[in-house]
Amino acid sequence: MTTPDPQAGSGPSTGSGTQALTDDAFEPEVLQSDLVYEGRVWDVRSDQVRYGDGEIVRQYVAHPGAVAVVALDDEGRVLLIQQYRHPIRHRDWELPAGLLDVAGEEPLAAARRELAEEADLVASDWRHLVSSWTTPGGNDEMIHLFLATGVSRAAQPHDREDEEADIRVAWVPLPDAVDAVLDGRMHNGILQIGVLATERMLRRQESSGQ
Repeated sequence: MTTPDPQAGSGPSTGSGTQALTDDAFEPEVLQSDLVYEGRVWDVRSDQVRYGDGEIVRQYVAHPGAVAVVALDDEGRVLLIQQYRHPIRHRDWELPAGLLDVAGEEPLAAARRELAEEADLVASDWRHLVSSWTTPGGNDEMIHLFLATGVSRAAQPHDREDEEADIRVAWVPLPDAVDAVLDGRMHNGILQIGVLATERMLRRQESSGQ
């Protein structure tokens, strides 16, 4: 099998009339894959890969994937939660989010579950917003973000423990959340993607008269 030259660009060129930009799937031969560490939530693997004319070794976190929710109320406010994150020693502002750690569960079902578990909310209208690889150089996590509208209180509040026990919840006007991201006051990447994508989507709808 001939391995494509990683330096050779296969994507569209710039200029008018180009194809839509898209990521290219590429699967070089994995010669060996070792489980370095088996964790409670995710594992660490070390892969030996045939690449170009040689071989490379890459260690990475094998992740189950995740979902996040941009919950928008009728006043145009977005739901943000704040909780302690030990690796960064911060209580950062985030979107309701969680792992795809239930066997066979679809991302939309997981998003509904996480909104109820983290914010005691349900929503009548859902749409996929965007999906993102969170750290493609270090893990294989794909997170799926959903926009939830028609929000109301859940019938049964959820019991929380550990870091989730003191979650702070705030409803923030979407423009204020965008300003906090662009001013460098909120650093969570998933939150940044979610609020910026939502603002862009709403502007698109306004310009098209939807």
